Amino acid sequence: MRLRGSTISRRTDDQLRHMRAAGRVVAEMHESIRAIARPGVTTLRLDTVAREVLQRRNATSNFLGYHGFPAVICASVNEELVHGIPGDRVLDEGDLISIDCGAIINGWHGDAAFSIEIATSTPSTQRLITTAEAALDAAIRQMVDGGHLGDIGAAVDSIVSAAGYGSPTDYCGHGIGRAMHEEPDVENRGRRGKGPLLEVGVVLAIEPMLIGGGRNDVVELDDGWTVVTADGSLAAHAEHTVLVTPNGPEILTRL
Repeated sequence: MRLRGSTISRRTDDQLRHMRAAGRVVAEMHESIRAIARPGVTTLRLDTVAREVLQRRNATSNFLGYHGFPAVICASVNEELVHGIPGDRVLDEGDLISIDCGAIINGWHGDAAFSIEIATSTPSTQRLITTAEAALDAAIRQMVDGGHLGDIGAAVDSIVSAAGYGSPTDYCGHGIGRAMHEEPDVENRGRRGKGPLLEVGVVLAIEPMLIGGGRNDVVELDDGWTVVTADGSLAAHAEHTVLVTPNGPEILTRL
């Protein structure tokens, strides 16, 4: 999502019950997509599998119809960073695909993303993916009572910068609850100890986005959705919906 304002709401136990349920549906969508993502499969088939999970779990999509988006997943391949539209594109061995999707249960949202390489393991591609995952893990560890929003962005930036990758400045994580995108922005850059306070009950969608070529520039394609790296390099994306608890972070979008 694009950058927005910054206030943080706290969720009640009853609200969190629904958000945990939504998060489990998202995690199952991821699991089902991973199971069939192989050479010869179209990105539209991945979308169909995700729809089947939503139907089976009596959940609805927070992507489908969002500002006109035509699918329940974003399927971004290779240089596509985010918001790729599923279609007749056939996956090839060695493709890097990032999947972003969400679910709604009783009006409450979950949202998460992952990146994988198709049917092989290329060192440079795997390094990009594992760095995205490491940046997400580092950011999640900052989701503690008494922390600050800036701690999250600082954690992401330290991992991404040390690895020599770029990250877009206009796309970031977000608050989440009754809507998929709520305040505050959860930027992938920040200053430790700065920004709004993190408290028990705060839920944020944290999503590092990495550009393999080291630049930060991106371009939106003519379809009005797909965002690609300006230098044509590979991109990776990782995301979880995370809750601050008295005992530290809880990942809501993990089975």
